[in-house]
Amino acid sequence: MRPLQWILIFSICATLFLTTKAGPGADKITSLPGQPQVTFQQYSGYITIDEKQKRALFYYFVEAETDPASKPLVLWLNGGPGCSSIGAGAFVEHGPFRPSGDVLLKNEYSWNKGANMLYLESPAGVGFSYSANKSFYSFINDEITARDNLAFLENWFKKFPEYRNRDFFITGESYAGHYVPQLARLVIQSNMKSNFKGIAIGNPLLDFDTDFNSRAVYIWSHGLISDSTFEMFTSVCNYSQISREMQSGTLTTVCSEVIREVSREVSRSINAYDITIDVCLSPIFAQSQLLNKLVNLELTLLQAEKLDVCVEDETDKYLNRKDVQAALRAQLVGVTEWTFCSDVIKYDVQNLEVPTIHILGTLAKSGIRVLVYSGDQDSVIPLIGTRKLVNELAKELGLKTTVPYRAWFEGRQVAGWTQVYGDILSFATIRGASHEAPFSQPERSLVLFNGFLAGNPLPEEA
Repeated sequence: MRPLQWILIFSICATLFLTTKAGPGADKITSLPGQPQVTFQQYSGYITIDEKQKRALFYYFVEAETDPASKPLVLWLNGGPGCSSIGAGAFVEHGPFRPSGDVLLKNEYSWNKGANMLYLESPAGVGFSYSANKSFYSFINDEITARDNLAFLENWFKKFPEYRNRDFFITGESYAGHYVPQLARLVIQSNMKSNFKGIAIGNPLLDFDTDFNSRAVYIWSHGLISDSTFEMFTSVCNYSQISREMQSGTLTTVCSEVIREVSREVSRSINAYDITIDVCLSPIFAQSQLLNKLVNLELTLLQAEKLDVCVEDETDKYLNRKDVQAALRAQLVGVTEWTFCSDVIKYDVQNLEVPTIHILGTLAKSGIRVLVYSGDQDSVIPLIGTRKLVNELAKELGLKTTVPYRAWFEGRQVAGWTQVYGDILSFATIRGASHEAPFSQPERSLVLFNGFLAGNPLPEEA
């Protein structure tokens, strides 16, 4: 055989090898340590978004439990800013497994019952995601995060081309009230817009003043503070003022006295993420870490009957196991351990004050379905402010109410309340749910999720 022919054959083989290596097969998980037997496929690994800076985002992808080829693709983003979507979303809330000791227990209300679920740790510096150039961590903002998340999606679809034409949704919670709308806006400007169907965000930060100042009404109306302290909290120094002063390091005496009295009355043993349930006695990080630092409340984790109250502790231990990291093909780059919320990135806190509610209006006008939902036991981003913002947005857009405010049901029990505007914008509460609604009310959250994907009204009383 001629040398030229050998070169051609070698070139073709090399191309095939590299193509195969770059495909999803290289990221397929055989089995996670302690995992029960399942029939669906799992993948995890890195998507490089900046070759020059060696910046890569880590993902965990779970195919739908049954018939994945017929199910949509859903991206999930946790908030913080700077908290892990894999730790919180996948292993605490609605992924297929929850850690318990040395094993994983199957989550009967996993969202992969209705969709192919893609969990992304973003921005770089969060969880297993990293930047080899550490200067990247010194200043991160919403614009950078949205741009990198879009680059991730574009490159992820190259690895998983079979999902490129699938119905696509973006979901998240808390500070994902910034992440999700901003990424969605970029998606509708990209070549992915034709399959992009909707967004769903839970207990989201949408407008700094409205969301933060609704906390006082919420905790007073639920009996956590006295009438006199509520009066101080709304007239002398409100939540948003306290937050701004803490950001700038100029907390005045009067505001300091207000927050001290609020903290005393509320008590350190109340979890602001779910005011009705007990706390885990071995606390670690919680969702919306930065939001809570701004109001200086010492919060712990979730606890409720029939729930593993320390599941975040269990997840922290599990994801720091070397055998688990090997199975996930995860790396610790520039850090010594995986954490729920990053302590290496410096996020621009001024971004918290930039409203994103108007972006929801832009998305709705573009035909993208928007669902905003609230766990009604959350005092961090209470339903009071969220409901007001959605209602005002509907009026601004001229959307008529198509489903009047009513209860919705899971089985024969009230699961929450809902209102729909123009079949494009929806608001719903999840009764008895915390800030991380799918953790504390998994069955009701799954009903909400499946209704959102199908574009169906939430169930009425049977």
